[in-house]
Order: sequence, then structure tokens, then C-alpha cells
Amino acid sequence: MTVKDRGEIINYVQLEFLSVPENVSLSRVVVASFAAQLDLTLNDLEEIKVAVSEAVSNSIIHGYNNKPVGKVYVTVMRYEKELVIIVKDEGVGIKDVKKAMEAAYSTDPERMGLGFVFMKSFMDEVNVVSEPGKGTTVELVKKLELPKKTTGKQAPKE
Repeated sequence: MTVKDRGEIINYVQLEFLSVPENVSLSRVVVASFAAQLDLTLNDLEEIKVAVSEAVSNSIIHGYNNKPVGKVYVTVMRYEKELVIIVKDEGVGIKDVKKAMEAAYSTDPERMGLGFVFMKSFMDEVNVVSEPGKGTTVELVKKLELPKKTTGKQAPKE
């Protein structure tokens, strides 16, 4: 993942929690509450919640093998033009990130392998960096539309 110059951070929040499934919903609520401060549609908020759930679930299920043995870190940053969500773990990592991002790929036969597919379809950018034995970082980016500037002039009346 390359560090992009996104400008100045306007606001941010950071979470750190134990890798237990109950914390998936916590992360959804916190990120959605933060994002609700912005001029987003309800559909945008729902999509962000799904993407965050998938990323956090992946950390818990795949990174820590569904065991409460590690921490998951979620950082949400508001820039002028983007909302950036980073989900990080220090779990087992991903051997082949490109393969893991393919539809229907999963290391667990009980799973459908659609987590990254959902993330990619609901967010404007999804960047993943992982190293076996060192963990995974997922960056989710939602572009924000800037409010249109008004000139102060009224349209002529017809």
C-alpha cells in the first residue's frame, strides 16, 4: 500500500479491540456513527457498514482463526474528499493477496469467499497489504462529493 497524499485529516477515530465476533457489530456502529456526520446517503452508510463488517470479520476469522488471541485495529479518517477506513490485524496474514481477492476464493470451505468482493463493490478503493505471519492491513476508501458552490445569484424568473 502506498501512502497517498490525501491532504489534511479533518477528523478521525481509532478503535482497538480483542478478536471476538461480538466486536464486528461494535466496529460497524462506530464507523457508521462517524460516517453519518458526513453528507452521505443511507445507501452509502449501509455499504460502508457491510465493507467494515467484512474486513473486521476477515481479521477475526482468518487472521486469528476465530480465536480471541489478538487485537483488531480500526481507524477512520475524514479528509476533504475521502473517507478512509483502515482495518488492521497482526494475525496469520495472507499468502497470496491477489488470489484472496478473487470471487469465491476462501481458505475455509465453509465460507463463500465474497468478503473482498463486497468490499470492492461497495467502496471506491480497496487496498490490501499482507505478509504471512505478520498480519493484514485493509484500506477502504469512499470518495466524498464536495458541496456545490453557489454564486449567490438567483436564476432569472420566467
